[in-house]
Amino acid sequence: MQIRKARYLTLATLVAGPLLLGGCAGLNAGRDFISGITDYVMGDDDNADPPAALQEYTPELQLETVWKESVGTGADEKYLKLIPAVADGTVYAADYKGHLQARNAASGNLAWETDTEYSFSAGPGLGVNTVVMGTNTGEVIGFDRASGEQRWKTDVPSEVQATPVVSRGTVIIRTTDGKILALRESDGGLVWTSEHSVPALSIRGAGTPIIIEGNVIAGAANGKLQALQLNDGKAVWEATIAIPSGRSEVERLVDLDADPAASRGAIYVASFTGGASSVSEIDGDVLWRNEAVSSYTGLSLDYRYIYISDTQGDVWQLDQRSGASLWKQKDLHNRRLTAPVAYQSYVVVGDFEGYVHWLSVTDGRQLARTQVSKAAIEAKPVVVDDTVYIYAKDGTLAALKAR
Repeated sequence: MQIRKARYLTLATLVAGPLLLGGCAGLNAGRDFISGITDYVMGDDDNADPPAALQEYTPELQLETVWKESVGTGADEKYLKLIPAVADGTVYAADYKGHLQARNAASGNLAWETDTEYSFSAGPGLGVNTVVMGTNTGEVIGFDRASGEQRWKTDVPSEVQATPVVSRGTVIIRTTDGKILALRESDGGLVWTSEHSVPALSIRGAGTPIIIEGNVIAGAANGKLQALQLNDGKAVWEATIAIPSGRSEVERLVDLDADPAASRGAIYVASFTGGASSVSEIDGDVLWRNEAVSSYTGLSLDYRYIYISDTQGDVWQLDQRSGASLWKQKDLHNRRLTAPVAYQSYVVVGDFEGYVHWLSVTDGRQLARTQVSKAAIEAKPVVVDDTVYIYAKDGTLAALKAR
């Protein structure tokens, strides 16, 4: 996943106007251009630094496809935050054409499905009784978890690009125009709104907020991480994770599009060009930075380490306490990897050709791989108990296990 700067700068110059993300009008005018920027960053049509070819090796694991089903048309060629959600023995997934379904997590059997006229862009987010979806036309919809029936709909200022997060009866929504909104899970009513500035040019996408001890933690396109009180949206702290540098607007992109993660009093986050960082949950003080590892796809944690897919498609293991790099897996270079997920003693990532790779947590070596689809996998794998759920862009939803 290289940044081909010459072409990127030309494109950025041509579309600087439509890329303003200040509201719905600007968003609608610029959506295709924004998608083009993302496709440009993630694309593989330039042979200057092509995707690594898969090499043969002796597998050290046996992989089982427990089941594989279809969720409509998936995300197609769009860059959307459609990631399966799993809870209470059920997996929920949606496609961009408004199809939402629930399946038995163990068997894949369909529990219910709902067809709507919405254009889903993010979700599902799960509440106690509600499945929440966001759309690319600025709507948030709550569906009944048991039946799939629509319970409510709320209009928001612009496209929803981050997975809705539900906690304590409150739904947290992050929109393209820099707003974070809190809605009631019961009826979708607005509780509070917070707003931050959005740079004139930013990468399409948004990191999903996390909720810790009654605070909403969210990154922004301006390289800042903020904590807001869940009950009223008041600011608790703000931390500067990445500072724009460079001569061009492209070189100054510092979007925090990778979903943050937290463990034992620390929050871990990565920027598009500003490296990876750890900050204190209490006051946002930066504990360490590793500027060598930038990412827009995401990261995951186990008991001691951080795993990150960087902007070149290499996978890193970092120490949670210091940010020091422990190993780097280069065999999947530029294969447009998903965020990695820690699973037992493995690290699992998907790639642009529908392959799912199992890596060793010890040294990053490849242990096994399987192809679940010929379409790209962009959604971060979801791990529940001993099963990994994979969602490809053509709508293929698969449950995998390592033996």
